[in-house]
Amino acid sequence: MKRIFSLFTGFLLMSGPLLSQREDSSILILADRLFDGETMHTNWGILVSGQYIIAIGDRGSLPAGPKTRTIDLKNSTLLPGLIEGHSHLLLHPYNETKWDEQVLNEPDAERIARAVIHARNTLLAGFTTVRDLGTEGAGYADVGLKSAIDKNIIPGPRMIIATKAIVATGSYGPKLKNTKHDITGGAAEADGVEGLTLEVRKQIGKGADLIKVYADYRWGINRTAQPTFTLEELKTAVAVAGSSGRKVVAHASTAEGMRRAAIAGVSTIEHGDYGTAEVFDLMIRNRVALCPTLSAAEATSTYDGWNKKTMPEPERVAAKRKTFTLALQKGVTICFGGDVGVFAHGDNAREMELMNSYGMPAADVLKSATSVNADVFGYSDRIGRLKKGLLADIIAVSGNPAEKISDIRNTRFVMKNGTVYVNQ
Repeated sequence: MKRIFSLFTGFLLMSGPLLSQREDSSILILADRLFDGETMHTNWGILVSGQYIIAIGDRGSLPAGPKTRTIDLKNSTLLPGLIEGHSHLLLHPYNETKWDEQVLNEPDAERIARAVIHARNTLLAGFTTVRDLGTEGAGYADVGLKSAIDKNIIPGPRMIIATKAIVATGSYGPKLKNTKHDITGGAAEADGVEGLTLEVRKQIGKGADLIKVYADYRWGINRTAQPTFTLEELKTAVAVAGSSGRKVVAHASTAEGMRRAAIAGVSTIEHGDYGTAEVFDLMIRNRVALCPTLSAAEATSTYDGWNKKTMPEPERVAAKRKTFTLALQKGVTICFGGDVGVFAHGDNAREMELMNSYGMPAADVLKSATSVNADVFGYSDRIGRLKKGLLADIIAVSGNPAEKISDIRNTRFVMKNGTVYVNQ
């Protein structure tokens, strides 16, 4: 019977939400615990009308009216909808199809069809917002995907999109041994002040919510990671994007790439595999956050044959652990983001589990995936907290993830913009 219910629920979710409110009604949601994005409370509830939170507090103090529907989620914790900080909805796990093959050989229609499923899986896992950092060869397909979600054509998380991402000419892939052929690139190439200015403005015009640049990449001798853009080029991208009110994020794994990006004024540094104490001090001074993507390193190492239970950590995984520990000790602002697409969409929680196992307290992991990401990404006036006046992005999980982070996987309720998508 439970399997039949699950299949039926899955069918409904393919076609739309489980519950949409009438304009004259409200929903009162109760649970044993409520994490508001910063603090855990006991026996609190939250009142929703339309798309917004209209009251929050002790369950006895909430002004429920005659047309209020009550949802009482016992043995559960309410939280703000989780915010995935580094996703690629147009990619699927590399152990299914390698990145080069996806970019070169999968038709856009196939990639978009996959992305529709990826978006649904992400939402059902409790991630109501994603920062999607590059279409990886699929052009501006994220613009249409975002629009389809916003128009309720398909279920999915709110998307903050980067469109193509920007790389220095010759630095990014895919690459062919026969260089006379022109191929689809995984990102947009641009160089110099004039070139960066033009490309940033082009992407903004196409619909980018933010700009992603690659401050370094594996284009050195023997494919070592080396800086790509000069400091002047990075400053140009930040200045041009900033004039439109948009932030710039930087892929950077080397200390020098991270240093240039931090000085240039990017909002976040993605990966940061080889950050140093000096670089982290610079990031703190310049208010640059780190999105460590621990899961990507572990996933790709596993695809290469690493067995986490029986084998020593590969160099990249060990470097991630060391750098993440140092960033925590230094007090760098840590964003939650796993580089989802390298591994399966809907399995986003694995990054939260790794952050905890690498030394970040569970309560801080919850903050990172809610209020911290909302603050850093510039969306704190809409999402990231359970607070009167904010959008009703609310999830519930069985158990208490502030004590046991893996409980974040026990999703039993998902609401986005006041619409219920999961209620078990």
